[in-house]
Amino acid sequence: MTKIENKYRFSCLIVILSLTFSSCYKGVNVDLVIHNARIHTMNEKNAVMDAMAVKDGKIIEVGAEQQILNKYQSEKIIDAKGKDIYPGLTDAHGHILSYIHQKLNLDLVGCKSYDEVIKRVEEYQIKKNRKIIIGRGWDQSLWGTNDLPTNDLLNKILPSTPICLYRIDGHAALVNDAMLELAGISSSTKVDGGIIELKENKPTGLLIDNAMNLISKYLPDYPEKEKLTALEEIQNELFQFGITGVHEAGIEFKDIAFFKKYIEKDILKLNLYAMLIASEENIKFAKKNGTFKFKNLSIRSFKVFGDGALGSRGAFLKKHYDDHPGHFGMLTTSPLEMQKVAKLCEDIGYQMNTHAIGDSTNSILLKLYEAVYSKNKDHRWRIEHAQVVDPKEIAWFGKFGVFPSVQPTHAVSDQRWAKTRLGEERMKGAYAYKSLLKSYGMLAIGTDFPIELTNPFLTIHAAVQRKDKNNFPADGFYENEAINLEECLKGMTIWAAFASFDENRLGSIEAGKEATFVIFEKPIESSKAYSENFAWKTFIRGKNVYASDEL
Repeated sequence: MTKIENKYRFSCLIVILSLTFSSCYKGVNVDLVIHNARIHTMNEKNAVMDAMAVKDGKIIEVGAEQQILNKYQSEKIIDAKGKDIYPGLTDAHGHILSYIHQKLNLDLVGCKSYDEVIKRVEEYQIKKNRKIIIGRGWDQSLWGTNDLPTNDLLNKILPSTPICLYRIDGHAALVNDAMLELAGISSSTKVDGGIIELKENKPTGLLIDNAMNLISKYLPDYPEKEKLTALEEIQNELFQFGITGVHEAGIEFKDIAFFKKYIEKDILKLNLYAMLIASEENIKFAKKNGTFKFKNLSIRSFKVFGDGALGSRGAFLKKHYDDHPGHFGMLTTSPLEMQKVAKLCEDIGYQMNTHAIGDSTNSILLKLYEAVYSKNKDHRWRIEHAQVVDPKEIAWFGKFGVFPSVQPTHAVSDQRWAKTRLGEERMKGAYAYKSLLKSYGMLAIGTDFPIELTNPFLTIHAAVQRKDKNNFPADGFYENEAINLEECLKGMTIWAAFASFDENRLGSIEAGKEATFVIFEKPIESSKAYSENFAWKTFIRGKNVYASDEL
């Protein structure tokens, strides 16, 4: 063999080896590789990794930087620049539909006086010229008074235009005489689970809890085009905070079609876990469909309203309100009706998620839930809010397997007046998140938006520091009930997933799970002073749905 032939063969060998090594280095083809990151997996070990690979909307592998880069190749590789990555956050108690209406209604949030409410009504009507005015967001505790308002001023400014103004918590409405007349409400009108406030045997215009149902059918809906615009605004707002899922706390039958329509059009990308109101149509739907899944919409629970809100004194207490002797609040659903819904849920495998604010309502629900726990240790039935609980009964959450679903920003919003309503002794079981966590072992954490803001970093500050955005109070509101940062984040990720039977699909960054995660602008931390944070990039099922650097 000549030197030229040897040289040729050697060159061919080099080319073959080069191609072989190159092929090995390229590795497995995937849709996305993210590296140079701090990936908080939120798995059982709470491991923090450097990189991950994604394909077909699923996480393929999470691991060390070189391990992932050497094993996988992709046309799309993101250098996370050392930023924190977490599973997509879930708001475990929100109201997208209410938020849509709030965006389209007259906005009364933040009004510092009744006069400011009146001014906003007048300005809104000049601009909109509505046949019926609907507003929401007033809060008399911001007006320097404990007294709920009457409709005298509303009657003066627009005597012939029906007006309905909902309180910030949605559990009370102030209506003018034109609205009372339209709905046929008088001093002799009776309502179960609600109050029509009277003064000198005449309605004052204040309707509390179920009394609001008397006017709901007279309130017009908004055009679907306007609602869609509001829906897209809300979804984008949630994405910018890294929120990729919402437990929608109460929907009517018609709302199922609304959500399905925009999911089908790939407009509504959020993971939705919807709780059905226990109407006849929804009960028929649940019996027919059982556990229902439509793409990113899941339905397997009923929402029940046990009582009202503390701010409007509708929460049902064991002893009377400290600032309203003789008044205990009320149940908005009778124990018999609660038992019927519980039996239905037990029969068809649904959750029962019950709004319970007052200690009396929580007590009734805990006893009711005890019965099903003896038959099914993994029923995961929830109490939404669990706001005021008899300290002696907090242990029942763990004993009877009752999942506490809480909203930490309620604590710092209510701190101005909560003790006035409850007194010092009852405050020992109020907004008691640490105690509830110790009892059950998990918390599902949300905001109750639009009553509170969607911002999860306000939630973290309220849960960990027990302070509001302005860092008030300085020492924290009953700081002994604070939870730590890791617990709070679990409540918005893996525990929220568990609370909706989704722990095998969502809530942590692990191989086989949905590639729904967020890269945050700054590390998620909690310090005595509040600081803002936002998503840098938000991904749902492997697709980038929000990027701050592309705005």
